[in-house]
Amino acid sequence: MADGARPVIGVTCFVRDASYADWSMNSAILPSTYTTAIRRAAGTPVIIPPSEDPGPLLDRIDGLVIAGGPDLDPATHYQEPDPMTKEYYAEQDASEIALLEGALERDMPILCVCRGMQLLCVLHGGSLHQHLDTTPGHEGHGGYSGVATEHGVVAKEGSMIAALMGTQITANSTHHQGVADAGELIITALAEHDGLIEAVERPDLRFCIGVQWHPERIGHDVLYSALVDAARG
Repeated sequence: MADGARPVIGVTCFVRDASYADWSMNSAILPSTYTTAIRRAAGTPVIIPPSEDPGPLLDRIDGLVIAGGPDLDPATHYQEPDPMTKEYYAEQDASEIALLEGALERDMPILCVCRGMQLLCVLHGGSLHQHLDTTPGHEGHGGYSGVATEHGVVAKEGSMIAALMGTQITANSTHHQGVADAGELIITALAEHDGLIEAVERPDLRFCIGVQWHPERIGHDVLYSALVDAARG
């Protein structure tokens, strides 16, 4: 990155059939909330669709966002599919795993959102609850399937997430799966009402945070600003 240039932030997207204007076709799709948040943070967003070999892209970006999206294939965390785990895509899983592994090896600044946090945990030996409404203690955790709700999150004192946002956070919920075990990651925030894991970190790296909520949808621009600042450094 040249001096004074805006850091280039890669953000993953998914490929699905979609309809827009007068067309219906297979499309690379990402909510614009991600790219808008990156631009507001003075970064330059680059959308990364699934690829057989995404590794070379890591030489061209300064930071990485693993975005939300469909469920992970349960095989990635050694489980059989739950009846509510209905939509997962092997190509997207493999592409994002390769990107995330390469970024971690490079100590590239990383922000993992919703599905992204779940993938980060799985890569560190963790596992998932495949459907929260049938998981004892987490029934009614929050919105999913097109419904968004909000709830309190308590961040751990001394964590990076607490330094950025304080220990009392209002987060949104748009997910039906959640992290059961964060593996080797440090758990840094829990849902106030049911104790679900809501944030994780790798304190040994420059910037590696995963959050279960969608900061770009609830005005938590500070997380994107911190990512871009770390990428600039």
